[in-house]
Amino acid sequence: MKNKSIAEVDRIIEMAWEDRTPFEAIFNQFGLTEKEVIIVMRNNLKTSSFKLWRKRVTGRKSKHLKLRNKDIGRFKCSQQRNISNNKISKR
Repeated sequence: MKNKSIAEVDRIIEMAWEDRTPFEAIFNQFGLTEKEVIIVMRNNLKTSSFKLWRKRVTGRKSKHLKLRNKDIGRFKCSQQRNISNNKISKR
């Protein structure tokens, strides 16, 4: 969790807010577990924003690959190719 640049922390927060981005994708790209993502969110968001995010993601099946509906494929934003820090899309 340490040694993350501001750009990486911003991308982690962005991915955590996205409904279709599972915690496993954040782990694969940044090596952060769900608990570590929660800590990042708690430390970098206002209290009200953090509470809103936690309420939103708690129990959300799309944030966990194992709970996800098999019909939900990979979501690709139309601007994703413009994100330079997205290591997964460069494979």
